[in-house]
Amino acid sequence: MSAGSIYIDDGVMLGPQVGIFTVNHEPKNIRVIKTASVHIKKNAWIGARVNLLPGVTIGENAIVGTGSVVTHDIPDNTVAVGVPAKKIKKI
Repeated sequence: MSAGSIYIDDGVMLGPQVGIFTVNHEPKNIRVIKTASVHIKKNAWIGARVNLLPGVTIGENAIVGTGSVVTHDIPDNTVAVGVPAKKIKKI
C-alpha cells in the first residue's frame, strides 16, 4: 500500500511477499490517514514476508531477517530480526 513514497536504491534484494506500507490511520481518529515514506538504501537485503511500516529507513548493506516487522529505522551494516525487528549484530 503506497499512498506515500517508496525509495529503493541500487542493489537491493527483496524476498517474496515483502510488504512495504506507507499509509496508516491516526490512532486517535481512524478516519484520518497519515503517510510516511519508506527508504531502502543501497545493497540492503530484505527477507521473505518482511513488513516495513510507514516512515522506516533500511540502512545501506543492512539485512532484515525473514518474517520480521520493521517499526523503526535499521542502521547501515546491521542485521535485524524479529517482531518488532531489533538489531542482533553489526556487519
